[in-house]
Amino acid sequence: MISGAKPAADTTAAAGHRSVPARPAGDRSGAGLGRLALFGALSALGPVSIDMYAPALPKMAAALGGAPRDLQLTMTVFVAGLAIGQLVIGPVSDAVGRRRPLLWGLALYTCASLACAAATGTWWLTAGRLAQALGAAGALVLVRAVVRDLYTGTHLSRTFARLMLVNGLAPVLAPAIGGFAVGWVGWRWLFVAMAASGAAMYLAVLLKLPDSRPPGPDRAVDARRLLRSMGRVLGDRAFVVNTAGAGLTFAGCLFAYVAGGPFVLQVVYGLSPQAFAAVMGVNGVGIILAGRLSNLLVGRWGEYAMVVLGMSVACVGGAGVLVTTTVHLGLPVLLCALFVLVGPIGLVVPNSASLALAAHAETAGAASALLGVTHLVIGAIAIPLVGIGGGTDPVVLGTVMVVFTASALALTVALRPRKAG
Repeated sequence: MISGAKPAADTTAAAGHRSVPARPAGDRSGAGLGRLALFGALSALGPVSIDMYAPALPKMAAALGGAPRDLQLTMTVFVAGLAIGQLVIGPVSDAVGRRRPLLWGLALYTCASLACAAATGTWWLTAGRLAQALGAAGALVLVRAVVRDLYTGTHLSRTFARLMLVNGLAPVLAPAIGGFAVGWVGWRWLFVAMAASGAAMYLAVLLKLPDSRPPGPDRAVDARRLLRSMGRVLGDRAFVVNTAGAGLTFAGCLFAYVAGGPFVLQVVYGLSPQAFAAVMGVNGVGIILAGRLSNLLVGRWGEYAMVVLGMSVACVGGAGVLVTTTVHLGLPVLLCALFVLVGPIGLVVPNSASLALAAHAETAGAASALLGVTHLVIGAIAIPLVGIGGGTDPVVLGTVMVVFTASALALTVALRPRKAG
């Protein structure tokens, strides 16, 4: 596996379960790289499920007889489903293991994607997206928990950064697929493709991924124990500050952009779905480059410095979007500002996750769930705010971006934990 795996203390699995020993540092085996690719695909499942259909939102609204707000509601519901699913699956996985809940989630995601493909109205689509999100939540929360099971320190942040490189492909490939598929085969086939990807990941996990935390007799599911675990996590100041700061950044940089961007750039500025997909792809490249920069510098500068740097750059990008839309500087300037805004996700998210999860080896599932839920709840707040004014007002979009990114930086700097970075 990638460098930085901590030595395995005990590689014996419980009866009937396969455990995965941590690989030694520097292991570049094909199996390790394959597992990293699977981790990246699983962690990208939720973002892909949003990014792939974002270019199709205007056409879906027309086909299903809904307003822009109706389709933005499907995105809000999806985000809420991701939050609820993680909140349940993460703590449960600390008791029953990571592998079984992951398989259950992927099966639900696959079936719900097919239901979305058959939708005849916005409410049917909304219900299908909720079920789809509950399934995808397992992939999101359990990948973080498995990585925390295997890595510590800067190796943990480097692993998250490598996953961010893979995740950066989501806004590159998913919108491109979505934008071109809308014109060629129609939006329903996007959900068929999601179902196919869910089924493929199910088979990969079933055949290739052992359990990094097999269930044991001392870890039975107990509601009070799960609540105590979550209480301990929430009592950690480093966890709270880093999770909230990253959530505000993620909401301002990505959720607001994905929810409002399709309507602002296509309806107001006249981009085609294909052109909008290309714009999202370029922004995805920015995330990849920022993740690579983080991987190179985190050992020298530390995680906290990477987080503050990323948030500062995002604030500049958000201010650029607001100024550009307010004084009408034109589409090229707006696209540059969006690039500066979105790219720093590759600096903020992996390092804040490393700082937040560092002290929670025994409750990695609960901590990962709370981290993911916080990000998504804040994102769910940002999405309807973008819809103020009908969902097509560029100034509203820029304002939301500025407020969220500036709040993230102020929170992170003002409440910096003593041992950050």
